[in-house]
Amino acid sequence: MIGRLRGTLIAKRPPWVLVEVGGVGYELEVPMSTLYDLPDTGKEVILLTHYAHKEETVALYGFLTAAERELFRDVQRVSGIGARIALAILSGVSTAEFARLVQAGDVVALTKIPGIGKKTAERIVVELRDRIGHATLAAQPGAAPVPRDARGEAEAALQQLGYKPAEAARLAAASAEEGDGAEAIIRKALRAALGR
Repeated sequence: MIGRLRGTLIAKRPPWVLVEVGGVGYELEVPMSTLYDLPDTGKEVILLTHYAHKEETVALYGFLTAAERELFRDVQRVSGIGARIALAILSGVSTAEFARLVQAGDVVALTKIPGIGKKTAERIVVELRDRIGHATLAAQPGAAPVPRDARGEAEAALQQLGYKPAEAARLAAASAEEGDGAEAIIRKALRAALGR
């Protein structure tokens, strides 16, 4: 099992990153909360990881903080929630905000996260209320370089997070401003979608 990687950040293509460790490139899927705080490409990065092996697929997920990885693992214990929705949760709200919503039983706010309907939100509250109160604040977003087609990257990342293509395109178009990188567009689009 791979629990942690330390190496050079080679590429950032939301929601994927490529980290080279000892000559081997590891492709990891990361939540937007992690992506926001990654250093520039070419710099050293340390990521906590979650290795998932299901039937014919293998996936590696990366996180900057232990709280993010713990939340990612905890929410997948809820019936009907897999890695895709767990990443959408971490991309939509901080670990501390998610814990607050669960503690408050705020089903309406939870349903604003892509992939979470009313019944799933209710299950989250019931199953995680006692387990998730100790979550800590996720790190604040940092600056990122502007990619060539930032809006297209943002649309693709939003689709990976569970938005339908038309909705992803609408959110990205409404959030994109001159000079924005994909990460900035995604961040603004998620805030708009969640009514923040």
